[in-house]
Amino acid sequence: MAPELAPATSPGLPAGPTVLVPVGSIEQHGPHLPLDTDTVIATAVAARAAEVMAAAGLPVLIAPALSYGSSGEHQDFAGTSSIGTTVLHDVLVELARSMRTWAARVVFVNAHGGNVVALRGAVRRLVDEGHDVDWVPCATEPPSNPGADLHAGRTETSLMLHIAPWNVWLDRAEAGNTGTLAELLPLMMAGGVKAVSPNGVLGDPSGASAEEGAAVLASMVADVVDAVRR
Repeated sequence: MAPELAPATSPGLPAGPTVLVPVGSIEQHGPHLPLDTDTVIATAVAARAAEVMAAAGLPVLIAPALSYGSSGEHQDFAGTSSIGTTVLHDVLVELARSMRTWAARVVFVNAHGGNVVALRGAVRRLVDEGHDVDWVPCATEPPSNPGADLHAGRTETSLMLHIAPWNVWLDRAEAGNTGTLAELLPLMMAGGVKAVSPNGVLGDPSGASAEEGAAVLASMVADVVDAVRR
């Protein structure tokens, strides 16, 4: 079991821990994946990474996830619940400042590409203030994972089949726009995801499997553990 922050008591916390904070989103993931897909993935990666670090004798805690992210590009789809880049930036800054009064280090584990601008800005500000804070990607999407598809395709579907298969509806799965990020980004910047994919999928979930998801998750956990240790 990963050592969790929320159910712990204040006197029971380890001294000077590293706190891993999953950062996800509530946004459409096509007709076959749940709105909290990014949050589920970020939490799973952070939890497994915390288990590995704890087994190595490192003081580490996993915090409750930040479920709401910056998802304006998906706003044309029902269910998407975005707080935007500015608000997310401020939440990250204030949360880390608070945690750093008792934690040695705070690391945000992010699974949604739309959060990156807020994360970069928040971490830069916090480091300038003297805080030991960083962020690491779960590499569910390019460019951090060149082999992955863009959104709700084979990569994320495989991960969810491994982590939370009860929330995957494969009978509803269908391919979306399979263009590259370079091809689609200008159109998405202008008109959002719906401008390039009516079903919200950027990729093709065909061939997704729990076995592939397990392998992808293990790779992401190893990357996060390595990044945190560095």
